[in-house]
Amino acid sequence: MSSIHSVKRSQSHLAWDNSITPAIRVSSGSTVSFDCLDASNGQITATSTRASLASLVFAQLDQVNGPVFVEGAEPGDTIRVDVLDVQAADWGWTALIPGFGLLADEFSEPALKIWSLERSGEGTDEGYGHAWFDKEKGIRIPLRPFAGEMGVAPGKPGAHSTIPPYATGGNVDTRHLSKGATLYLPVEVEGALFSIGDGHAALGDGEVCGTAIETPMNVTVRLTVLRDKPYVKTPHFTTHSPHRHDEEFYCTTGVDSDIREATRAAVRHMIAFLVAEHALSREEAYMLCSVAGDLRMHEVVDMPNYVIGMMLPKSIFVKHTET
Repeated sequence: MSSIHSVKRSQSHLAWDNSITPAIRVSSGSTVSFDCLDASNGQITATSTRASLASLVFAQLDQVNGPVFVEGAEPGDTIRVDVLDVQAADWGWTALIPGFGLLADEFSEPALKIWSLERSGEGTDEGYGHAWFDKEKGIRIPLRPFAGEMGVAPGKPGAHSTIPPYATGGNVDTRHLSKGATLYLPVEVEGALFSIGDGHAALGDGEVCGTAIETPMNVTVRLTVLRDKPYVKTPHFTTHSPHRHDEEFYCTTGVDSDIREATRAAVRHMIAFLVAEHALSREEAYMLCSVAGDLRMHEVVDMPNYVIGMMLPKSIFVKHTET
């Protein structure tokens, strides 16, 4: 039988560094629960306003909880991370932060949205819950919480920022790593030194404005050492679809010889659609794309141009406003 352990909110760090003393040591196959603050490290709260963004200390962002030393893990092994449960707080936030995001050059002013996160009733088939983007306009976002940061320490010595992703994981911001998913990470140091954080209640593939529905979370995973997967050199995972099987989408595309510019164009066109058809401001539309829109590579072989799409599920546009 696997043992159960916990990592406290205070047991966190702000860099991937293989010299950090482990918060706890566990045997392979152990279950570990983590109590995590949001990506702002508690700087943004449920009562924050747009003015709060001016005082953000960026050096304190994207902390992770851990590290967990997994006994028996050696360089060349793989850590299997089974995501057993993820519980979000009852609130979250999405922000436009000047200088950050795919269209940072087009959105220079800060903006902040505070969300109320509503859980579904027990025994319903409505998933984890939902959050209203705009109740009056009937725009509602389904919630599927997950940890944006999951990783192990890199073999290269020194402190490595938690902001970018790495071959050993880190800020992969992959919404498919929700409850029931399994992540595989390559081990580069003894004990693996696993850490986790950056709770999200919902996110679109791409997280284009730079933030999702950021939220504190409690997450439980099982950590197992594997020695039969030498091909795992970057994060691999198994998951199930986040969309219902009959979901319909509205899609925009970007076409360009530069794949980044094609991506920017696809998002820009979706923003224009949302402004024209759903009476959103450009800032609101950009945030909505970040929490609900999925970027897709549609065409990558017929050079010189790439086709990148943004897909928005039609189900977020509720036909009538609930009371």
